[in-house]
Amino acid sequence: MLDILLLFVVGLLAGIINTLAGGGSLLTLPVLIFLGLPSNVANATNRIGILFNSVFAIRGFKSKGVEIHKYSVWLGLAAFPGALWGSIAAARIEGELFNKILAGVIIMVVAYMLFGPKGKDMGAERNDRKTQIIGLVVFFLIGFYGGFIQAGIGYLIMASLTFINRYSLLKTNIAKVVIVLIYTLASIGVFIYEDLINWELGLAMAAGSSVGGYLTSRWSVNKGDKWIRYFVMLTAIAFAVKLFFF
Repeated sequence: MLDILLLFVVGLLAGIINTLAGGGSLLTLPVLIFLGLPSNVANATNRIGILFNSVFAIRGFKSKGVEIHKYSVWLGLAAFPGALWGSIAAARIEGELFNKILAGVIIMVVAYMLFGPKGKDMGAERNDRKTQIIGLVVFFLIGFYGGFIQAGIGYLIMASLTFINRYSLLKTNIAKVVIVLIYTLASIGVFIYEDLINWELGLAMAAGSSVGGYLTSRWSVNKGDKWIRYFVMLTAIAFAVKLFFF
């Protein structure tokens, strides 16, 4: 019961982090391993919380009257086959090198958010055919990464959507949960086939992630881009320091 309660609380925190920014798996994966799960089982079990977090975050956005853009669905479908391959390769991850690479990626995202175009300098959204095709190719690769490890995927998605499509941070967050929901179905399918999911622990974490995702999605609509930007930068810096030095 203590393990289940711990995972509910950890899932709640991860649901908040994942909905606003990304990197909740950097919290949930170590906890699952600490509770005795092998790394590949922890990686697979973690996806149950990700799935429920995405579903309830979308419900939260829709309850505020936010429209789900069709292009987000296409990006999720592009990520789907990449996630299949990434999930198959998940058992081969080398932790220490991966963590340092991820730390570098996060720092680059923070630098872009600090010094890249924002607000009125962002310009109009890019929705031409060339931009959309580039986005589909990029999200196939992002899907592979998401299927492989998931941790930090939110930062890659946010960087891609703001750089390629010039989305606002709020619209990026909405698109992110749709994309993650779609490709996570591919990952869960692979992990069910490989019999790697601990359902008891996964559902306990998913309960917390659902609450965190639903409440935070509604809050983020009210607060808008400014507070989301601050939250993303602070959590990104904290995760990068943890990955690189610990």
